[in-house]
Amino acid sequence: MKRTPSDYIIFPLDVPTVTEAEKYIDLLAGRVGMFKVGLELFIEAGPSIVRRIAAAGGQVFLDLKLHDIPATVGRAMARIADLGVSLATVHCGESVRMLEAAVAGAGGAVGVLGVTVLTSVSADDLRNAGFQDEMADAETLVLHRAGMARQAGCAGVVCSPLETKGIKARFGKDFLAVTPGVRLSRQSVAGDDQRRTATPGQAVADGADYLVIGRPIRDDADPAKAAEKIAREIASALGNAQ
Repeated sequence: MKRTPSDYIIFPLDVPTVTEAEKYIDLLAGRVGMFKVGLELFIEAGPSIVRRIAAAGGQVFLDLKLHDIPATVGRAMARIADLGVSLATVHCGESVRMLEAAVAGAGGAVGVLGVTVLTSVSADDLRNAGFQDEMADAETLVLHRAGMARQAGCAGVVCSPLETKGIKARFGKDFLAVTPGVRLSRQSVAGDDQRRTATPGQAVADGADYLVIGRPIRDDADPAKAAEKIAREIASALGNAQ
């Protein structure tokens, strides 16, 4: 099935209550491709929020960023697979075995994405964390961890828009690149913790398969119209890329 421009948009339900989440589910169902459920909302609502999104006709990207010993991650991913979500995340971390366990636990029922380097992390952060030489460069580390995810059989990775082009060049167009850190302009946003960002058009032109776009939609006076505007920008970028 051919994807529409709105299918590229993942809207993060980064809100603390089910009531707030339901507001955005009802506003944006059919206008975005997926809803992202992260730790905050999942701890508050549990699996019921996944069922609520499904009832509205939406798909779910469950972003829990699993990171534990392989056996625990494998069992947790098996439970996630039972929920009927489309995509779920696991940190690439230090071990290919953990990623392999996640893929095995998913059993083909959910696409496993390896989280490479968070978009809030800078080169200074990496150096302060003990990374040295070339691994203190975010793009180098992202590509290294993407290779781990590919080796383990993951469907793709979560990376910043700045690394998407390199990932597609090295691992092929079928290896998914899901990109947070998408902004409508290069201008800073108050309270923004993202460091490695790009516009929707730039991200799609570089090969991103899904764009996680929160603040530009959530903070607009009319979130539905904001989502539609972003979809038009994506359509334009896709047309130019053909």
